[in-house]
Amino acid sequence: MTESAKAIVETTAGKVEGIKRDRFYVFKGIPYAAPPVGERRWLPPEPVEPWSGVRPAQTYGTIAPQNMAQIAVLEAFRADEPQNEDCLYLNIWTPGLDNGLRPVLLWIHGGGFTQGSGSQPVYRGNTLVTRGNVVMVSINYRLGALGFLNLNEVTKGKIPAMGNEGLLDQVFALEWVRDNIAAFGGDPNNVTIFGESAGGMSVGCLLALPRAWGLFHRAIAQSGAANTALSLEAAVQVAEQFLDILGLRASDVDAILSLTVERMLSAQLELTPRMFRSSLRITMPFQPVVDGKTLPAMPLDTIRGGSAKDIPVVVGSALEEWKLLGLMDQGLPKLDEAGLVRRCQRLVPAEHVESLIETYRNARSRRGEPVTPPELFMAIQTDRVFRIPAISLAEAQHQNNQSAHNYLFTWRSPMFDGALGACHGLELGFIFGTYDKSFSGSGPAADALARNIQDGWLAFARSGNPSCKSLGTWPPYGERRETMLLGEECHVEEAPYEEERRIWDSIPATASGWI
Repeated sequence: MTESAKAIVETTAGKVEGIKRDRFYVFKGIPYAAPPVGERRWLPPEPVEPWSGVRPAQTYGTIAPQNMAQIAVLEAFRADEPQNEDCLYLNIWTPGLDNGLRPVLLWIHGGGFTQGSGSQPVYRGNTLVTRGNVVMVSINYRLGALGFLNLNEVTKGKIPAMGNEGLLDQVFALEWVRDNIAAFGGDPNNVTIFGESAGGMSVGCLLALPRAWGLFHRAIAQSGAANTALSLEAAVQVAEQFLDILGLRASDVDAILSLTVERMLSAQLELTPRMFRSSLRITMPFQPVVDGKTLPAMPLDTIRGGSAKDIPVVVGSALEEWKLLGLMDQGLPKLDEAGLVRRCQRLVPAEHVESLIETYRNARSRRGEPVTPPELFMAIQTDRVFRIPAISLAEAQHQNNQSAHNYLFTWRSPMFDGALGACHGLELGFIFGTYDKSFSGSGPAADALARNIQDGWLAFARSGNPSCKSLGTWPPYGERRETMLLGEECHVEEAPYEEERRIWDSIPATASGWI
């Protein structure tokens, strides 16, 4: 598309100048909160200071500081804008600057709460905007230690970070949308939040976050649900270990506050394996914290109590999530039976390991699927971290007589001769219209899948029901466990992969992490 004109919109903080393209307007790098730097480090977000004149909004804003560890083969997932603690920016794509009151979709990126941005190439497609006549917003939020580290307890309040500052950034962005999106052609009373991986986990948290209630009206959680949050006790141990890596004591408040970003990022890399080796087996040390205030309880428990009343939900996962994440696991290809047992003993209580492995082995054997130790481990991890939490969220809504639609993404990547399968993040290109030949696949079947999934998401944003002409009827999740399979042929099945799902009913639920 060619840039044809510039466009100016007045926000509550001042005027911004975007770009008019062939079929839509785009505004990049709009600040939605004050820079969380200097004295604002580790504090909740604050309103942006108004400006005079017209602020350019034609370049993506700086992104949250992060270690660049994206899988190199996935160019669409790179996050290569300049990094800075001053990172609280959002981007808007809209078909018209009028009083159109179009549905608004606000995207929350993934990346394990330590990576990613709202401007990664995979999210830059405008197919949803032009196809559905909707307004799309993508946001940055604080990551890692700057967004999800509880320092309040160890410093006795001298650094009041609760570990939910990144979540509060997301809430602040929603408040900005409420106050400003009408000027961009959007309807502040019809906002759908959607996200994938840590973004989906964020969606689950926002469903349980009192301050977020009323700021959005529908929710889509992709490959992440409502069971990801650290207990306050675990968050304290994370903070203690983080400071230990840095050679600091909790009383060294001035030194903590003056830490360079480089030192923090280096410590983050060391913290993850250290916390996994600890007795807590924490696989993702930076994540939201059940602090009793911002996040009163585990999100799923709060949702079971009715916090998501009147908010329709779409939630689901990919069939083989771990086949992408397993690329970072150097020991996985050599995994033998004994190693599989040891790994599973780190994930679930030891008395359940034998039955868990045998259930997956038997179910996969009957379907003619591989049952090598690496394949079994990836299947177990896919369900533990992604599919079972998604089903749990759908069940919680159903038990409260609320609408929830469940899906399973089954399209397989052609990359590495198909070795990635229906892996983590694969659906993103189809949702945003950025699917490519190498990772996603191409051709009439890929085009049809993109059309189907986009139409479902757009129908949901409009009405709270993803049923549409291209997908057909998509019933809510209920007693028969109705699930939409999104793949070469999109169709509804009742209780798919039920044998594997059922075994988790007997295993105590634990909070899961991204890795």
